[in-house]
Amino acid sequence: MAVSSFSAARSLCEMRDWNVTNLELQKVLYIAHMIHLGETGTPLIREGFEAWDYGPVEPNLYHRAKSFGSSPVRNVFHWEKPVPKGSTYEGALEEADELTQGMSASKLIAVTHWEEGAWYKVYDPEQRGIKIPDPFIMQEYHDRSTD
Repeated sequence: MAVSSFSAARSLCEMRDWNVTNLELQKVLYIAHMIHLGETGTPLIREGFEAWDYGPVEPNLYHRAKSFGSSPVRNVFHWEKPVPKGSTYEGALEEADELTQGMSASKLIAVTHWEEGAWYKVYDPEQRGIKIPDPFIMQEYHDRSTD
């Protein structure tokens, strides 16, 4: 069973000592979701992602953290429990955190805009609210693993 995006966000922010912007949070969480789907066949977060201009976004999480702009997100998830220690959820977040350490916002956007990826397949600049299907995200994981 997947966890809430707020729970995953809290854990990721804690891993990064609350030094992650909303944009970075969205992209790293998407990568963690992809890893979890690819490695376990199940989603990390239950809410899912949409294809926005700057890449995959979980809308509820975006709106919770948007007031921080390009500054690091503060603990707006204090009522949420972090993901369980030692779980596959924590493992996917740790792997995504490690893979993206030191990446700039523009690099994270470029990674999630990959022309063979799930975001690219569904993105339409004329439409809002386009869901990125988890099977597409899982396929992206497998395609990236064979690259």
